[in-house]
Amino acid sequence: MTQQGASTGISQQRVLGLDVGLRRIGLAVSDSLGITAQGLETLQRRNKRQDFEKLRTIVENYGITGFVVGYPLRMSGVEGRQAEKIKQFAEELGRRFHLPVHLWDERLTSAEANRILRESEVSIQRRAAAVDRMAAVLILQSWMEAQASRL
Repeated sequence: MTQQGASTGISQQRVLGLDVGLRRIGLAVSDSLGITAQGLETLQRRNKRQDFEKLRTIVENYGITGFVVGYPLRMSGVEGRQAEKIKQFAEELGRRFHLPVHLWDERLTSAEANRILRESEVSIQRRAAAVDRMAAVLILQSWMEAQASRL
């Protein structure tokens, strides 16, 4: 597992972005060139077994070669309790799928997702359902842009 700033070695392949929450996991997938991120249907969390089975289906269907998991640091940049939970989730993800997992600073992605959806005049009910997906897109897109700028 790597944190932001590490070399990826997975360009030209599909990566799955995750915005992990207690009730839902927002999902986004990269195109095969690693240029754009597209949102997938948000995963409603049930239990660990079912959550990882749904992720396994996505990994197989899209040919996923790595993960980018939103890393919820505090505004000061310090890890908090939620960051530790996400780190544990990311470690288990790596163990279960034997694929690289990259933690990516997600500060302000939910706020940015809400702003984008508000500006697009999405209703409050639909916005709540879409914010996790949009946050996953923003996490994955910013990670891909950072990787491209290192080339």
